[in-house]
Amino acid sequence: MSGYGVIIVGGGAAGLFAAANVRTDKRILIIEPNRVLGRKLRITGKGRCNLTNNCSPDEVLKNVLRNPKFLYSVVSEFPPYSIIDWFENRGVPLKTERGRRVFPQSDRAEDIAEALISECRRNGADFVKSKADGIIVCDGAVKGVRCGEKEYFSDCVLLATGGKSYPRTGSDGSGYSLAEAVGHTVTALQPSLVPIEIEDSICAALSGLTLKNVVLRLHDTQKPTKPLYSELGEVTFTPVGIGGPLGISASCYIDENKLRCKGYKLVIDLKPALSAEQLDARLQRDIKAAPQLPFEKLLAGLMPSAMAKPFSDRLEFVKPASIGNLTREQRRMTVELLKNFALTPRVLRGFDEAIVTRGGVSVKEVFPSTMESKLVKGLYFAGEIIDCDAFTGGYNLTIAFSTAYAAASDISKKIQNQEREAEKWD
Repeated sequence: MSGYGVIIVGGGAAGLFAAANVRTDKRILIIEPNRVLGRKLRITGKGRCNLTNNCSPDEVLKNVLRNPKFLYSVVSEFPPYSIIDWFENRGVPLKTERGRRVFPQSDRAEDIAEALISECRRNGADFVKSKADGIIVCDGAVKGVRCGEKEYFSDCVLLATGGKSYPRTGSDGSGYSLAEAVGHTVTALQPSLVPIEIEDSICAALSGLTLKNVVLRLHDTQKPTKPLYSELGEVTFTPVGIGGPLGISASCYIDENKLRCKGYKLVIDLKPALSAEQLDARLQRDIKAAPQLPFEKLLAGLMPSAMAKPFSDRLEFVKPASIGNLTREQRRMTVELLKNFALTPRVLRGFDEAIVTRGGVSVKEVFPSTMESKLVKGLYFAGEIIDCDAFTGGYNLTIAFSTAYAAASDISKKIQNQEREAEKWD
């Protein structure tokens, strides 16, 4: 008989949730190289932990960027309301905020991590501080995990090692190598939900400025008419580019290979509530009310004052001494820039700043209802290691919890079947 009912590689959100939900009298082992379990979970949502989104399964899938159909079964089986109930039933009261984001009432991500660890311990899980460097496979079936010279044995192994984002928390991409070593395909990896570097030096001048209630659009330069992404919200300028909710969300649609060929354009609509005609009418009213006003003072009434000069520098005409001398064409150019403030993305920031990883273990090689490998019997996957990622808003942790629950449920059934078979031979 195997030494453990299941071995879980990775003590993050998915790994801990799976360990907490496996139903077996056999021992459960979690292998995690970090001294602190759930290290990445403890810093998510700026330390508040947006653990899910209070919405329907269909809404979750609408916010999944890659392979949403693959997740249909597991998200339907264990949807957001089940995640909410699970934590509240274990003494963590939750609250729903703007955008249906769900947080602990305490605003402490630590409470989520500690609830998971406590439940794992109640479930009889053992923890080993070590790094897995190989999956033991015999005759197409998993038999255990190798950690250096030490081997741990089980007929069920779950890989929940995370991706490559925030590698300082332990998500160093090692799980992909473990999967590849036993025959799995790992799709191209790149950082996602990450700030974007911009070619224009204007970002340095605007560093730290947050634009609120603007629309950010991402365009494919070869198909410029319909944006790949368009959303109302906040954009924050960094010394080298843009971030904030909109900038980070737009990054999900950017392919690094195409980015190198300057295949994208970002456009900010600074006044989305007004049409070009309405904006021009407002300019005319402002000019009539104070014709002696300097041009940059006019701009300061339309945008944060810190942006007025950089915006003015973008306009390719000689600025009049006072706004009463603005021509119709100069007004048109001003309105055009207010509605279409263009930026050229240069590169995505690295995995160190990414919230999630785009790419992972190919979903074609994983059973969608159980998360078991199609290639290696008894090998399972959960969380970010799989080629599924989503927008911000609690959707990525929803994926982690739902896939972990599916894997835990199937592992529980498998162990029970093994025990029944063993009883027949006793």
